[in-house]
Amino acid sequence: MSKAIVEPEERATNARIMTGTGAVAAAVRDAGVGVIAAYPITPQTEIVESIAEYVETGELDATFSRVESEHSALSGVMGAAQAGSRTFTATASQGLLYMSEMVWWTAASRLPVVMAIANRALGPPWNIWGSHTDALSQRDSGWIQVFAANVQEAYDLTLAAYRLSEREDVMLPTMVNLDGFTLAHTMQPLELVPPDVAQSYIGDVDIPHHVDPENPRGYGALAGGPDFWRFRKKIMDAMHEVPAHTAETFEEFAGVTGREYDLVHTYRADDADLLLVGLGTMAREAEVTVDLLREEGIKAGVVRPILQTPFPEEAFRDAVAGAEEIVVLDRSTSFGRSGILTEAVELAIDQPIASVLAGIGGQNVDYQDMVTIAKAAEPGDRVWWGGGALQ
Repeated sequence: MSKAIVEPEERATNARIMTGTGAVAAAVRDAGVGVIAAYPITPQTEIVESIAEYVETGELDATFSRVESEHSALSGVMGAAQAGSRTFTATASQGLLYMSEMVWWTAASRLPVVMAIANRALGPPWNIWGSHTDALSQRDSGWIQVFAANVQEAYDLTLAAYRLSEREDVMLPTMVNLDGFTLAHTMQPLELVPPDVAQSYIGDVDIPHHVDPENPRGYGALAGGPDFWRFRKKIMDAMHEVPAHTAETFEEFAGVTGREYDLVHTYRADDADLLLVGLGTMAREAEVTVDLLREEGIKAGVVRPILQTPFPEEAFRDAVAGAEEIVVLDRSTSFGRSGILTEAVELAIDQPIASVLAGIGGQNVDYQDMVTIAKAAEPGDRVWWGGGALQ
């Protein structure tokens, strides 16, 4: 693809101020999605409300199914994808757990569904604010997962998710994660991609194993021990190639929009002795922390995986190479261990790290708090941030 198909003057015309939820909905519209099924749950509801408006006004020519549960929402788009359609749904928290059965069925059926997760804590106690445990609890289900840190990324990653998932050599679903409220309901500048350009970038949906009345076949049949493992191995083989395919997808996206993405985003990390590692908005906030630490003479940086599942180990190792101290800011929990991001980092590198569980359930952790965390955390720590100190 040629560079800068969307010229600067066209980008200015397509500039908006939107929330994270609005950005995802706009990307679904611009991708030309054909079938949406949804059930409302805070804080993702605005995504599907906006999409419903696009369908009602004719801006998106699609079928929108208002179903009775999250389980039905994913079942609906799974069936539509099996019939050959480009599909979308969205959920969060308890809603994602309710559809967990179909999360596994969709991935194992090799269907390129795209689903947005407005990340929210799991109960009890009830909590409507951000955490990553909802999405990462499904880490091993066979879904690709990417994490956005701002409104532009929420839009761009949704478009890129279709390009990636619908590749014939991938054919796996993707979760696009955006932090509940912190990103989902924050308004920021956004550059849209004209729908014709977006759809040219993604290409026509072509699911090779879709239902075809002229070519009947069986789906979901019983498989015994001699064969079952073969299906799982095919998913594993495809997942191993996802980092390379994602990098290629991002490169193609840059050719269309001029906006460049890496598997792992870095900020002032090249010469850093101390690195803060995190996902989403908290890692973006940490960039201010790094600037403050640099002013004190501490050579700090940020490493933020955009692709989280499968974890891009090679790219991550390159990003953290040379750092003496690594502090993981983890918004997820793996009880009895530490955080789920922490586990991925530990598997990727052979180096003691500090794991700080922070920002869970909407806990406020700003850049000044992260200065304290960066100075106090020691390699090998497994601690929580609470009450203004590590605990």
